[in-house]
Amino acid sequence: MTKRRFAIGLTFASILLASFPASAGRAEQPAEAPAPLKAGKPINTGDVLSGELNALRVRDAKDGKPVATYQITTEPRRLPPPNGLCNLETGPETFQLVTTSGTQAAQLKALVGKEISVKVDEVACAQDAGQMSEAVITKWSLVKQR
Repeated sequence: MTKRRFAIGLTFASILLASFPASAGRAEQPAEAPAPLKAGKPINTGDVLSGELNALRVRDAKDGKPVATYQITTEPRRLPPPNGLCNLETGPETFQLVTTSGTQAAQLKALVGKEISVKVDEVACAQDAGQMSEAVITKWSLVKQR
């Protein structure tokens, strides 16, 4: 019985050894070079930004109360100078929408998970530690989609 187990173990080990050099040889082949990253198209004041709306769970740093925070995810965009690419290779893809009133928060709450468009009036790179997005849109208005 012991000889049979030894033969099975030896057979299994030889199969493993035979398969590893073949896979190692395949791994050494040079891979194709990835396509160079392109900076996104510029976004200026008055432009429309479209993407999926997400709700974020954020607490206020001062009193710890929940704050209504929303984020729009879109293709990379380049911000106007002096912000430029926000220290990213392609520009920001996530934009935090800052709500200034309860009506703006209510508008966005109903649209979470859907594709929306907003007219950008003021945008900047994220700089505070509590910001979850790469860029922040501080002044905006919702654009009705047809």
